[in-house]
Amino acid sequence: MKNKNKIKSILIANRGEIAIRIAQTAKKMGIESVGIRTVKEPDAYYLTQVDRIVNFPDREINETPEFLDIECLVLLAKRNKIDAIHPGYGYLSENAEFATRCTEEGIIFIGPSPRIIQNMGDKITAKNIAAKGNVPMLGGSNGSVSTLDEAIEISKSIGFPVIIKASAGGGGRGMRIVRKQSDLKQMYLSASSEALAAFSNPSVFIEKYLENPKHIEIQIVADTHGNIIHLGERECSVQRKHQKLLEEAPSPALDDELRKKMTDAAVSLAREAKYISLGTVEFLLDKDKNFYFMEMNTRVQVEHPVTEMITGLDLIELQIRIANGEKLPITQDDVKLNGWAIECRINAEDVQANFSPCTGIIKAMSLPKGSNTRIDKGVVVGSEVTPFFDSMIAKLIIHGKDRDTAIARTIKALNKFHIKGIKTTIPFDKAVLHNKTFQKGDYNTSFIEKQLDSLVYREKDEDLFAALFSANQFKKQNEALTEKKEETDPWAMRNRINNM
Repeated sequence: MKNKNKIKSILIANRGEIAIRIAQTAKKMGIESVGIRTVKEPDAYYLTQVDRIVNFPDREINETPEFLDIECLVLLAKRNKIDAIHPGYGYLSENAEFATRCTEEGIIFIGPSPRIIQNMGDKITAKNIAAKGNVPMLGGSNGSVSTLDEAIEISKSIGFPVIIKASAGGGGRGMRIVRKQSDLKQMYLSASSEALAAFSNPSVFIEKYLENPKHIEIQIVADTHGNIIHLGERECSVQRKHQKLLEEAPSPALDDELRKKMTDAAVSLAREAKYISLGTVEFLLDKDKNFYFMEMNTRVQVEHPVTEMITGLDLIELQIRIANGEKLPITQDDVKLNGWAIECRINAEDVQANFSPCTGIIKAMSLPKGSNTRIDKGVVVGSEVTPFFDSMIAKLIIHGKDRDTAIARTIKALNKFHIKGIKTTIPFDKAVLHNKTFQKGDYNTSFIEKQLDSLVYREKDEDLFAALFSANQFKKQNEALTEKKEETDPWAMRNRINNM
């Protein structure tokens, strides 16, 4: 279906795989996609996937980073007569000021209104809205906590452990867990200081800390005509330092009854917030199947592909159509959850070095293929992974008729996913998928610390493969010296060994 209204061009205020993802949907809808070239990666792969390229003005090192420069982004859209801006995720995607400036300049912001972003981005306001919608919540402060004495009083009243959170926070920053009163002062000051540095707002609040919960989120979609539906849930409990690493949909923890309760609560919150656009309501689920509101994200999520895989819907397209003023093309009864999907985030990180970022040139890459396989990637052979941006370079998404099938297919796909030149989190993903606790679905947010035996999965033939690889490299060196051209692919050798 062609785009039929106001949006004829979109400036993608992002980079990497999400920029490509947005460009793909724009092309399908007959909308021109415009990418932004930066001096930090002038030859980035995503620039080859857009219809038109505009350049960021040259800037000094200490200036505002490109994708965080509100005025520059707005100016680029205006000067190039671009109708709309899609912020993707991260960067300015949940920045109310950015949405406001777009609106003021007559540019369509593909996302919620500034008011909604502001309300749901402020954790205290969001909790108040959730309370009005009768959404279950953990006990805690009614608003921001401005003094240490107040923090002590609230913590005593709800009981330790408690968690201190930045009121304007996200991504695990400005967040501290406090298990005893003697640690409260240090943690309170630390959280407030980090919140100020990260969000220019030192305000924090306190709530009861739930030990070892599951992290469940509900995808909702709301148009400008009062229609709100949900697209089921995702489980995001495989986390490290509050950062998601692997997701699946649906969740193995939910039955039909619990799913209805949680999705009803998410839709109720969205109605109370007068929400418009794509959004995600995040909950914590305890061992007794009680769930509690955590926060709402007012943007497309990194893990949105698993929802697309089990619903057959294009969430970016829904976002664009809603921003265009169109009604949702489906009702709640039209939404059917089909099978199971798993997403592995492929990060350029050295898992054995405490997940430290890994930079370099991608020298070779071999990708799995198949009708049930989707790869959203932001790199190709020859791409440089720099220290300037997020370490995620690709996402592997696998679909199966059920969870066991999806797990088996994901393992098989990971075995065929090879990147040479940098270290990645593929060995970690394998470790998760092979873990018995994960396979049973009985895992929670403490999974990596308490339930994962090893951060890296070792293949049964790994030592043999390493020897073959070394022998092959030695052979190549000798051939180069004698000007011979024949080469042998060690990955193919490995696959032959696996099939023995």
